[in-house]
Amino acid sequence: MLALRLLNVVAPAYFLCISLVTFVLQLFLFLPSMREDPTATPLLSPALLHGALFLFLSANALGNYVLVIQNSPDDLGACQGTSSQRPQCPPPSTHFCRVCSRVTLRYDHHCFFTGNCIGSRNMRNFILFCLYTSLACLYSMVAGVAYISAVLSISFAHPLAFLTLLPTSISQFFSGAVLGSDMFVILMLYLWFAVGLACAGFCCHQLLLILRGQTRYQVRKGVAVRARPWRKNLQEVFGKRWLLGLLVPMFNVGTESSKQQDK
Repeated sequence: MLALRLLNVVAPAYFLCISLVTFVLQLFLFLPSMREDPTATPLLSPALLHGALFLFLSANALGNYVLVIQNSPDDLGACQGTSSQRPQCPPPSTHFCRVCSRVTLRYDHHCFFTGNCIGSRNMRNFILFCLYTSLACLYSMVAGVAYISAVLSISFAHPLAFLTLLPTSISQFFSGAVLGSDMFVILMLYLWFAVGLACAGFCCHQLLLILRGQTRYQVRKGVAVRARPWRKNLQEVFGKRWLLGLLVPMFNVGTESSKQQDK
C-alpha cells in the first residue's frame, strides 16, 4: 500500500515534467526552426499555425487534467458506516478505493497519473484528457521528426527509418557527431510515440465500455449491467452540450452528474 501511495505522488509529477519539457522544446526549438522559412506569409506562417494548434491541444489536455482532479467523485461515506447506513449506497456501481480511502459512485478505476479515482463525475474529462494528450504527443512527435530531419539531414521516407533512428543516433552521439540537445529530442520522440499510442488505446477502450454502459470495474468483477441504447449511454457521460465540451475544457455539459453537482 505504501508503494501505491508513493506512485500516486510520483506519477502526477512525472506527467507534469513531461508536459513542461514538451512545452519548452516546442517554444525554444521547434517554433524557432519554423520561423526560418522566408517564403511563408506572416498570417499563414508554419510557426503561427503550429503554435496555435499545439496550444489548442495542450490547453485541452491540461484543462481536462485539472478538471479530473477538481471534479473528484463523490465520497459516499455512508457506505462505510453502520450496517443500517450501507443500504443507502447503490451496490453494483460503487467501490472502496484503498489508495483514496473513499467509496466512489460508478467507480471505473484509479488513475495514478491524476492521483484520483475515475467515476461518474469526471469520466468525460478523463476521456478528453486521454484524447488530447494522445493528440498532443503524436503532434509533438511529428514536429520533432521534422526538426531532426532538418538538423541532421535525415530522411524518414523509408518506413524503418524511425525504428533505426535511436540506435544509429546513440552510436553517433558517443562519437561526437550528434549534439546532446539533438539526442534529447530523439529520446523524446520515442517517449511521445509511446505515451500517444498508450493514451489513444486507453481512450478507445473507455469509449467502447461507455457504449456498452459498463465500467472497467464492472467488467473485471463480472457485474451484469442493464442493456440500454448506446446513444443514451454516450449522452449520460458526454452530456447534451458534448461539442462545446469537446472544444473547451469545462465540467457542466448537461450530464446527470453535472445537474446533481449544481444542486
